[in-house]
Amino acid sequence: MPTSSPLDFTNPYPSARSAVMGRNVVSTSQPLAAQAGLRMLLAGGNAVDAAIATAMALTVVEPTGCGLGSDGFAIVWDGKELHGLNASGRSPAAWSADRFAGHSVMPDKGWDAITVPGAVSAWSALSRRFGRLPFADLAVPAIGYARNGFPVSPIIAHLWAMGGVRLGDQPGFAECFLPGGRAPFAGELFRSEAHASTLEAIADSHGEAFYRGALASRMAAHARENGGVMTEDDLAAHSADWCGTLSQPFAGSVVHELPPNGQGIATLMALGMLEALGIGNQPLDHVDTVHLQIEAMKFALADLHRYNADIDAMQVTPAALLDPAYLAERAQLIDRNRAGDPGHGAPKQGGTVYIAAADASGMMVSFIQSNYMGFGSGIVVPGTGISMQNRGFGFSLEQGHANQVGPSKRPSHTIIPAFAMHADGTPQMAFGVMGGPMQSQGHLQMALRVLHYGQNPQAAADAPRWRVTGGLKVAVEPGFDAGVVSELVARGHDVTVERGNGVFAFGGAQLVLKRGDAYIAGSDPRKDGQAVAF
Repeated sequence: MPTSSPLDFTNPYPSARSAVMGRNVVSTSQPLAAQAGLRMLLAGGNAVDAAIATAMALTVVEPTGCGLGSDGFAIVWDGKELHGLNASGRSPAAWSADRFAGHSVMPDKGWDAITVPGAVSAWSALSRRFGRLPFADLAVPAIGYARNGFPVSPIIAHLWAMGGVRLGDQPGFAECFLPGGRAPFAGELFRSEAHASTLEAIADSHGEAFYRGALASRMAAHARENGGVMTEDDLAAHSADWCGTLSQPFAGSVVHELPPNGQGIATLMALGMLEALGIGNQPLDHVDTVHLQIEAMKFALADLHRYNADIDAMQVTPAALLDPAYLAERAQLIDRNRAGDPGHGAPKQGGTVYIAAADASGMMVSFIQSNYMGFGSGIVVPGTGISMQNRGFGFSLEQGHANQVGPSKRPSHTIIPAFAMHADGTPQMAFGVMGGPMQSQGHLQMALRVLHYGQNPQAAADAPRWRVTGGLKVAVEPGFDAGVVSELVARGHDVTVERGNGVFAFGGAQLVLKRGDAYIAGSDPRKDGQAVAF
């Protein structure tokens, strides 16, 4: 069969999606992965089974955002109560401040950027507690995609090529991800027998092979061969922790995030400030509404960067940061007519993929996993398809900081799932926004749009977003209203219309909103997002 000329995958014309509705739904950033989750629901599985199968498939079909060496977090409504799971990994026991002396920042490549990967433990923990189908069944779609191949989607192909330029020299990367010396083009089939075999080992052992078996031995050996210090003991010591949630009343609902080490607390702080300011008097996209969001987020991020860390190392409690009196005090410092550049307060002591899934029984799941910075550290363990995250970059090197690098410690983390409840304690929405430091800012924007202004999930995902980038600097997407941009500039904001890659800059949102006995889902066109339902 003759080779066809490459297709142009750009979309030169505006397009609109409708929200997807059904009694069972999966919304994520890649269509093949969404269908893997839907297969579990059609087979009699529940929303947790669907989320796990989707997550496994995403390690294959979207390696630019996650892998078998990712971290993961989840919030689950089981039909009666809400549960939070922190499956992020800790640093190797041999890491110390002295090991990184001479560095100005933590490494973002190689073994000295890698903490113990936790996503596999998230899949196992979720399945054991809530799953309906056998764990091995959940891996079948992902194994098929890896062994038989899948056509690489356009946005993933673009990100893959970028990752290859940056990480092609890292141990194991080219062997796994650059067949024939290059990244696959959009529409080309990509296969990985090594990835398929590793998924089978994980599925057959319920994850034990990854932490206390042959796969753990291969990871530790590769670390030793390449100057790393992660050991079999570090991997065996890992556990996913059921941690509950933190919450903040907002717009008649209650928004839930996981406790630190994640950045979700910044969303809750900013929402608390907006409540104190009485946001909602102006239209959704009015400059006054946008200005207050930006300013509240600045204050929240200032505190996040100062205080957020492994919860066991924090010097200020989450309760102190969320104290209503403290948030009201911070809100009073916001100038309604002028941009500010706040520092942190003094409270009293006291590259990512996202999945939203829900089923007809009422179970809802908010799940996120990521390698960080696209492909992560660039390290791929030979013959396994295990691409390792670079979450160690999240540590600080500042002496005495709560987030200072140290042994067996979780770093401050970017990836966060979110959930909203009605004030009466019934579930309302599972949602998330991928994209590094954009995530807490994206959660704020989704909560305001859907919970306060009643925008449908697809419109909320489509809407142009803003992002605080430091000081008075704010980036906005090209679709942002030019008049609002001018008014923000007049108030002192240093605004840049960012025309680069929206996936990295402004993230990708997925939302599933419960309405009666059915769900309404939105998926983000900035990635290859798709919601599927029946």
